[in-house]
Amino acid sequence: MATLGFVEYADAGPDVRAVYDDIMATRKTDWINNFWKALAHDPAALRRCWQSVKEIMAPGALDALTKEMLYLAVSATNQCGYCIASHTAAAHKAGMTERMFDELMAVVGMANETNRLASGYQVEIDERFKTWL
Repeated sequence: MATLGFVEYADAGPDVRAVYDDIMATRKTDWINNFWKALAHDPAALRRCWQSVKEIMAPGALDALTKEMLYLAVSATNQCGYCIASHTAAAHKAGMTERMFDELMAVVGMANETNRLASGYQVEIDERFKTWL
């Protein structure tokens, strides 16, 4: 159970309902997931977080599937079970196959291993890699 429970639509004040309505309209759905209902205990945080998610996950240079798979990869690295489930579902809806999921998790696992090795060995960055920095 969420620490403070959930704010259901029927119990929400007008400021929270406005965000819920925008979430449902943007996502073309008729329900609010538990993450938003838990965050709704702080209406300002709910509004701020939703606005950020809405802007960042909107169409852009990266397609929806790529964004969802990136979100899933970070969620797996951060060990957020809720976000893993939520963004696996969203990535699947956007076209991710089981094979793509398998490869994504392999990349996530390998990146975590090599990141820790590079950090542990305090490997200096090669000069030719610094052109993007």
